Amino acid sequence: MDKLNVGIIGCGNISSTYLSLAPLFRTIDVKAVADIDAAVAQERANEYGVRAQGVDELIAADDVDIIVNLTVPAAHHAITRRILEGGKHAYSEKPLVLSLEDGRQLQDLAQAKGLRIGSAPDTFLGGAHQAARSAVDSGRIGNITGATCHFMNAGMENWHPNPDFFFLPGGGPVLDMGPYYMTNLVQFMGPVRAVSAMASTGSPTRTIGNGPREGESINVSTPTNYQALLEFHGGAIVTLGSSWDVRAHRHANMELYGTTGTLFVPDPNFFGGTVELANGNGDVEVLSNDGHPFAVPNTEDSQEIPRANYRCAGLADMADSIIRQKPHRCNLELALHVVDILTSIQTSAESRQWVEISTTCERPEACTSEQAQALLTTN
Repeated sequence: MDKLNVGIIGCGNISSTYLSLAPLFRTIDVKAVADIDAAVAQERANEYGVRAQGVDELIAADDVDIIVNLTVPAAHHAITRRILEGGKHAYSEKPLVLSLEDGRQLQDLAQAKGLRIGSAPDTFLGGAHQAARSAVDSGRIGNITGATCHFMNAGMENWHPNPDFFFLPGGGPVLDMGPYYMTNLVQFMGPVRAVSAMASTGSPTRTIGNGPREGESINVSTPTNYQALLEFHGGAIVTLGSSWDVRAHRHANMELYGTTGTLFVPDPNFFGGTVELANGNGDVEVLSNDGHPFAVPNTEDSQEIPRANYRCAGLADMADSIIRQKPHRCNLELALHVVDILTSIQTSAESRQWVEISTTCERPEACTSEQAQALLTTN
């Protein structure tokens, strides 16, 4: 066996990304899609040359090994549970679940059935972030003592045609964008010990700015602005700003501060970008990605900026790891720890108290250029 067959549940915006990028990877082959709206599933199936099925049909399909859960976050737990109960490995979009309790239930079920769970994000496997990881691992900035992270903009309603769920409980900037940042921080520094946070809501309503519902007002029932502090087991203290109430700012996405230097890390929502290292004298060096294939631009964003987009890399690595019977990088323990961190940030903001993190995980294995290339169909 050299590849596993994949089914997708949830045919919204993100499904086109998975369906268009999956053929880049040699270890996965998408066979079918399903959606609560059969017409939407059929449209997506026609577009990408796969079959459309009902959700129950797909879960029961004999020719599907892994099912990717691309439903809205509030449905992640229930759908992933059904996938596992149906005897299939599960890979979920982020966040894996919306509560630690739900995550532990899935963990127990997967262990009982001998199945794997994987979860996005996989952008930390990108060439830029692996170049930064290499600099950390080789000691080029010494021991990391602190970091700052900022993901702040004016809100999801400005581009998403159906942004309602972003502003419901279980939504908000921490659970939506936080997985990218926390997963990257954990791969650099290991697990988090405790968090403290405060939160606010900038406006009780939002106006949709794109698509057929443009101009429609929706209610906001979750905080949209968080400021947090995180203490890592390794001793680093990290400042996190996450907000959908910011029109403009000049904060960098991510900076890592070490005893002998600083790393400037690009947006962890993307696979590529420029990584810079400032040494103790203030001299700045642009780090090479050593030809990492997950740094090569293969698309353009809405501003026509070239981007490296290799979503499905985590799924492909999971399939390869199942075949080769080794741990996969976007694993359950990592995803569960990230959920614990993010929900604890929310809990801290609500209680106005420090929250100790009850889970832990290992740093995922680095992904070298050679290992990344081995996952691609073009070797």
